[in-house]
Amino acid sequence: MSAGGGSASGGKNLEEIFNQRKNPPAGGKAAPLFILEMANNHMGSVEHGLQIIRDIHQVTKDFPEWHFAFKFQYRNIPTFIHPDYKDRMDLKYVKRFSETALKEEEFLRLKKEVEDLGFITMCTPFDEASVDMVVKHNYQILKIASASSTDWPLLDKIAATDLPIIASTGGTKLEDVDKLVSFLAHRKKTFAIEHCVGEYPTSPDHLQLNQIDLFKNRYPDVTIGFSTHEQPDNTEAIKLAVAKGAGIFEKHVAIKSDKYEVNAYSSTPEQLRGWLNAAKEAYTMCGVVGERAPFLEKELADIKQFQRGVFAVRNIEAGERVDEKNTFFAFPNQPGQLLANQMSKYTIYTAKEKIAKNGPVINIDKLETREKVWAIVQQARKILADANIPVSNQLEFEISHHYGIDRFAEFGATIITVVNREYAKKLIVMLPGQKHPTHAHKIKEETFHVLNGEFIFHLNKQAKHAKAGEVIVVERGVDHGFESPTGGVFEEVSTTHKGSGDSYYEDEAITANKNRKTSLTYWVD
Repeated sequence: MSAGGGSASGGKNLEEIFNQRKNPPAGGKAAPLFILEMANNHMGSVEHGLQIIRDIHQVTKDFPEWHFAFKFQYRNIPTFIHPDYKDRMDLKYVKRFSETALKEEEFLRLKKEVEDLGFITMCTPFDEASVDMVVKHNYQILKIASASSTDWPLLDKIAATDLPIIASTGGTKLEDVDKLVSFLAHRKKTFAIEHCVGEYPTSPDHLQLNQIDLFKNRYPDVTIGFSTHEQPDNTEAIKLAVAKGAGIFEKHVAIKSDKYEVNAYSSTPEQLRGWLNAAKEAYTMCGVVGERAPFLEKELADIKQFQRGVFAVRNIEAGERVDEKNTFFAFPNQPGQLLANQMSKYTIYTAKEKIAKNGPVINIDKLETREKVWAIVQQARKILADANIPVSNQLEFEISHHYGIDRFAEFGATIITVVNREYAKKLIVMLPGQKHPTHAHKIKEETFHVLNGEFIFHLNKQAKHAKAGEVIVVERGVDHGFESPTGGVFEEVSTTHKGSGDSYYEDEAITANKNRKTSLTYWVD
């Protein structure tokens, strides 16, 4: 970075400034832009203007992580002021504009000083001739004043330039802001807009900072700024504007001398430093944008001390699975102990050694299954979609993994419960080559209706091949298993499903495995 706080070379920095909605200025991301508006505070004196630039630079050089632009205002006085009014010094702004007018070479001296000190150059033209002068003088950014936000002849002239644009919206009706944004977007201009209140100075109860939220929500692809006119000692407004996500901030600057006073809305270098320090503090407090903030070690330690530990409700033998059936949760936890927060149906814990009743669960093996479960759900969803089988957007999944989830592709099934009342209906989804082991029910009677794919049903050791549309009836007590060489779906229509307590597997190891199923609710959309 150069001494001004941001490189005056433009290019990459300007692209960053105008794309802050994609790369917000916080947490080490894109740097915000602070616009320092000289307006007529040079008082028509080049030397006074140069001193403003140099004194302000002494402040901004201490904020090298940010972009700073110095902004001038151009008015072609002979044509800007009506000829009948050019001598009306009783009119405040006719007098001010006339008495502080600078020649072209004088503006160029100020602009060169701005460039030499590393500031981005920026200018507000108030008439068509001034637009030509802005282009001729090679400014990097062109500003549309609030007073010009609906001046369509001037806007047409501005839009014909190749310069990026920042537009203020003070006193502009929302429908007119819509028109301005549409006008610039339709012409593929690089632009940002600023919330602005054109009251000089703006009292705190008139700041209307929620307009930043309105613009951010209404124009999601446009970088939003805040052009400020509050009292110079007010540092609360900039903090709120930072917190609301503004990325461009504009403030009038001036210096006091024996000859010139400072108006009520322009900041002296000392006031500017306080304002920038407030912005810096706000960025620090707000932290990162668009991602979860990193956690402090002390924060995690402070929270962990209040989390419940997992304790054995009875003796747990070495090699036994640790789950909610043989544990309880209580405070305080012990160092290295498994916590209630870590218990999940997707995580399998196994005791490495015996854990005594009421003892903390500490020495355990851990196996994560979440990614495998997710992959199974996605496979089932694809098979259903390929078969054009419509389902609710909320599905109750039961993943049967009889010999462990690692062997699911070989032995298992994905079961989706549609209804389970005095009657029940389920969808059974099978992968190609997958088998469901032989078992029987004492209570439930089932009918299988093949919807898609090919299946082999084994009923009392007799194989029955079935394709889409075929129906297989399984009476109570009949041993049955099934497999699918192609993968597919069949629906099971049955009496009430009583749970795994009514499933008796040929392989008793499966019946004894109380953790052979994973149940979850999944939202398709």
